[in-house]
Amino acid sequence: MRTQIHLPEPLLHRLKRIAEERDWSLAELVRRGMESYAGTFPESSSKEWSFPVLRRSGGHLRDISECQEESMAIEDRFLISKDAQR
Repeated sequence: MRTQIHLPEPLLHRLKRIAEERDWSLAELVRRGMESYAGTFPESSSKEWSFPVLRRSGGHLRDISECQEESMAIEDRFLISKDAQR
């Protein structure tokens, strides 16, 4: 299946760099990331959802001081979409 997603430029560049370092395509990196993320949710949606507990791997955790550019792009996108809804 093909799909289209919109990513903030800083995030896209970071993902491309990570994929290149691992000799993966960007699609492979996104698939693996989504599989990992989906694994944090229960298979059955019948029980009440609670926020997943982070594993101790720490490989996916980042220092918050390094996230400013990405978080600003996400916030800008949110504010633009909020204004568009008015």
